Amino acid sequence: MAASDWATKDFYKVLGVKKDATQDEIKKAYRKLARENHPDSNPGNNAAEDRFKGVSEAYAVLSSKDKRKEYDEQRSMFGQFRGGNTGYRPQGGSQADFDVSDLLGGLFGGGRGRARQRQPQPRKGDDLETEASITFQQAVEGATLPLRMTSDEACGNCHGTGAKPGTVPKVCSKCQGSGMQTGAAGGVFAMTEPCDQCRGRGLIVEHPCEVCRGSGRAPSSRTLNVRVPAGVKDGQRIRLKGKGGKGDAGGPAGDLFLVVHVAPHRLFGRKGDNLTITVPVAFDELALGAQIQVPTLDGPPVRLKIPAGTPNGRTFRAGGKGAATKAGGRGDLLVTVDVQVPAELSDEAKAAFETLRDSRGAASPRDDLFEAVT
Repeated sequence: MAASDWATKDFYKVLGVKKDATQDEIKKAYRKLARENHPDSNPGNNAAEDRFKGVSEAYAVLSSKDKRKEYDEQRSMFGQFRGGNTGYRPQGGSQADFDVSDLLGGLFGGGRGRARQRQPQPRKGDDLETEASITFQQAVEGATLPLRMTSDEACGNCHGTGAKPGTVPKVCSKCQGSGMQTGAAGGVFAMTEPCDQCRGRGLIVEHPCEVCRGSGRAPSSRTLNVRVPAGVKDGQRIRLKGKGGKGDAGGPAGDLFLVVHVAPHRLFGRKGDNLTITVPVAFDELALGAQIQVPTLDGPPVRLKIPAGTPNGRTFRAGGKGAATKAGGRGDLLVTVDVQVPAELSDEAKAAFETLRDSRGAASPRDDLFEAVT
């Protein structure tokens, strides 16, 4: 942090001490907070790492008599001008003149010049997504599908090290295996960042694996038998926990997401958990009534009674003949009747229709239409 930015942070509050605290009080507060938030005591805890950096910043300024004096002056002017440019510049060196490992005294097993080799952190495997096409009947009844999956996983040739079999990666000479390096941030302290020589791995691969070319990961194929539940809908996305890419360093596997596409059926349609079908009927069956056979998707046909005088397009319901539901039941089969008008009539049929027309007289089913607009 640049000295010109000191005024924007309350270092006394960060360390939990008063403004007139002694050097011993400041040092004691820092040791306590650094011990609680040190990355070695909180692996993988980003919040603790940020707090550790914050208390280190605060101690870098308040532990120095000259820097503390300049900081107090800037804070005083900041209170008067509410963030205006103080015009102050840092005095002396641009980096902190203390080392955290010196102050902690080997509390975490390290000291000046001794870097701990960075251990690989467990990482969850990649989430994968694929698609599968199934028949209409498979969607209604459920099915087990073989899926061929290809994903990047730990290389089987080098076991994920990235090094050619028979060789091992060497510890990075720049970061001494920590994976981090210290860079000047332009202020009173030094920032740590991923090592630019080993890219944060802490290791250098001198002889790359011929399969993965040093990455430690390679394409891997496998076949999964996936159960598609009964009642799945077209476009539905199914989550299969733990069936995705393998994790690294003992991490859990990712998830697999399967998007299902359902092919249309020649006879049946679907509305939620109900199946639909349109059944052709003759005019006399609607006029006089009839008993008809209706096919079902996965069982024997059902008998449907059509009452006399049934209008064309009416929908009947056959209970329990639809798709399976999540609750374990079944939807219904919705049967819509559709009158079929013959393209050609025999002389006998034509005469019968003419007799029907003559019996109707002058009455027309469209009379109500004209009455409504007059």
